[in-house]
This record gives sequence, structure tokens and C-alpha cells, in this order.
Amino acid sequence: MSSGPGADSAPAPTTHDSPPAPERRNSMFSSLRIRNYRLFFLGQVVSNTGTWMQRIAQDWLVLSLTGSATAVGITTALQFLPMLLFGLYGGVLVDRLPKRPTLIATQSAMGLTGVALAALTLTGHVQVWHVYLAALAVGLATVLDNPARQSFVSEMVGPGQLQNAVSLNSANFQSARLVGPAVAGLMITGVGTGWAFLANGLSFVAPIAGLMLMRARELHVVERAPRGKGQLREGLRYVAGRPDLIWTIVLAGFVSTFGFNFPVFLSAFADDVFHAGAGSYSLFNTLMAVGSLAGALLAARRGTARMRVLIAGAVAFGAMEIVAAVAPSLWLFALLMVPIGMFGMTVNVTANSSIQMGTDPSMRGRVMALYMMVFMGGAPLGAPIAGWVTDAYGVRAGLASGGAVTAAAAVAVGLVLARMGGLRLSVGWCHGHPKVRFVPREREQLATAA
Repeated sequence: MSSGPGADSAPAPTTHDSPPAPERRNSMFSSLRIRNYRLFFLGQVVSNTGTWMQRIAQDWLVLSLTGSATAVGITTALQFLPMLLFGLYGGVLVDRLPKRPTLIATQSAMGLTGVALAALTLTGHVQVWHVYLAALAVGLATVLDNPARQSFVSEMVGPGQLQNAVSLNSANFQSARLVGPAVAGLMITGVGTGWAFLANGLSFVAPIAGLMLMRARELHVVERAPRGKGQLREGLRYVAGRPDLIWTIVLAGFVSTFGFNFPVFLSAFADDVFHAGAGSYSLFNTLMAVGSLAGALLAARRGTARMRVLIAGAVAFGAMEIVAAVAPSLWLFALLMVPIGMFGMTVNVTANSSIQMGTDPSMRGRVMALYMMVFMGGAPLGAPIAGWVTDAYGVRAGLASGGAVTAAAAVAVGLVLARMGGLRLSVGWCHGHPKVRFVPREREQLATAA
């Protein structure tokens, strides 16, 4: 991706791969007509599957080396800690750097990490500190890779297809979540963890090749931020001055912290409530992944990311968790995982795409880094709280309280945004049914005066 003189102000070229936006707005896979994004998407299909394979193999290897669940937790923490500590600085760097070369470098680093871990495992020299180091290396690469990958989507597809592309990225990830662990399980039992690591390392060839084959002239080039002091503070001030961004990030933080603690809840429901063992735990996760995939595909059909969809999705997500908390049977609880996954993905996709579409391109790396830091950092903060509530009051109370906090936060954020936008909640009846909506305050005042 290069930017010659005048490239930043020139309109994106129209090619046979990019038909006019109105023609494809309602198509579920419309952004795949764009050649650059199609290459990116296909590469991510392979790489995401490999990443899920490595996650499973990595945890299994650490457990087999140490016999300690704490060691598995340390591995996970090392992989996500760099994003929490350095994510905002990564966003500053991403706004300064060209996205495509940055992604080639980060994807190459993660691929080499997988190959190195495979070599140590296959030769019998692997030790637990090697796995710790590999997890940390992947985490450090993610500091740049995550905001670069998120913000590069708009450069591939432009604003007209951004919502669709973000949704398809989520569908891609959820598909890999269904396939990757299953393939990893077969490989671990059949040939060993080392081959799963090797498969993940080699899987990065696909996205790197896709990035290198892209046509730079068809990218929607964004002017990069110049190097300077105070850019991190500038990014934070930018978000603080944009209520639509800051309240979306706040809501995403509440959902992640209190609503997405499924590793804590689902295992407890499988073991303590329904006494069904690991098979039911796997079933719960699979059905949730199916719902998440459906939610991502449905989001791909929407042309824009509306705040009311975000608020309604978060309320529905919290409400479904409360319903699941009191489900009397295993099969009802399992079936409820589908709408929970669907509404959870609706919140994730809508928040992600609305932030990207509402952010100035020169600030997008910093804003997306802040969003991802809040969203990814919520789980490590919320898991101990969820665990404490579960231990003290039971898993049903834990899941219900998480859903209640999520729904309440969504309603509060909706009311705040409505008030700031000069709207007012109107409750009435229409054709015998209750109708709840937001209307301009002036309209309410005129109706009262009349």
C-alpha cells in the first residue's frame, strides 16, 4: 500500500470488483465482491482456524507439562496482557504506519512463533517457559496487529461496505471457532500437539500472500498521522469529545466485563447444575458459536450500524442471560445459547462498525485500540467478580446478575444518548399493542401545547 502525491485526496477507483454501493447494500456477502477484501477474507479463514488450533493445543501442552490449571491461566494472561498494557501505544503507532506492511510484519511474527513452538515440541525439547515466551510474543504482535487489522478493513472496502465487511470478519472468526478446536482435537490425539502448532504457523502463509497480492491502487488510502508528541493524549481527547464514541465504548466495556464470562458460567452449569460433564460444556459452547455465526451473518445484511440496534441488542443479550439463569432443564438452557450468541455478536459487530464509521480516519488506529483494550480487558476484570458471585450465591445468581447489569447498562446508555440528542422516551399504544420509541422533545412539547 503506497500513497503517492495526491493519492490521499483522490477518490477510490471504481472497478468491476466494486459495483455501486446501493446495488449491494442488502447483500449478505456484498463486500466479497471487492478483490482486495476477498483476498483478506480468504487468508483470515485459514489463519483463524490455525489460531484456534493453537489455542487448544497450547492449553493442552501446558497442562500436560505442569498438571496445573494455574499455569494454563498464566499462559492466557501472558497472551492478553500486552494488549492491556500497551494497546493504546499500539494504536498511536498504527496511525503513523502504513497498514498493509504492518500487517505483513505482525502476521509473519506470529507465524514464526508457531513454527518455533512446533520445532521445540516435535523435537522433545519444549519446556513450559517456552510456551510462556511464545504466548507473550503473540501478545506483543497483537498490540499492533489488532488495531491495524481493524482499521485496514475500511481501507479495503470504503465506508459504504464497512458494516458488511466487519460482520463478515466476525462470521469468519466464529466459523473458525467451530472448526479449529475440532481439528485440533483430532490432531492432538492422532499425531500430537507439535503438528497443531506447525499447522498454525504455516496457516499464516495464506493471509501474508493475500496481503502481498492486493492491488494498492484499489485501496481507499488514508492519510497517516505525522510523528509527534502528545498523540496518545490527542486520541483520548478526541474520544472524550465524542459522546457517540465514548458511550459506545462504555457499553461494550460493561457487556464484556459482566456479560461475557461464559468460561466461568458454562462449566459450572454443566458440572454443578445439570451434572452432565464435559460433553454438555462442549455442546453449550458449540451452540453459542452457532448463534454468534448467525448474528454476524444477520448483521452483514444491515447496511448501517445504528445506535438503536446496539442498545436493543445489549438489552436482549442481558435479558436472555437472565432467562437462561432460571432455565429448569439442560436442553432449554442449551437452546438458549443460540440467541445469547446471536445477540452478543450483534452488540460486538454493531459497536465495532459504528466506532470505525464514526471515527476520523487519522484517529482510527488509536480509537480502535482503545475499544479493543476495553472490550478485551473486560473479561480478565469480570471473571473474578463472576467467580466470586458464583461461589457465594450460586451459578444461577451469577449469570442472572451479569445479565441484569448488562441490560441496565444498555438502558442507561440509551437514555443518556437520547437525552444528549434531544430525544424523549414515548410510551403508548398502537393498534392494541404497546409502542416504545424515542421522539424529539420539540414534538412532545408541541403535542402537549395543542
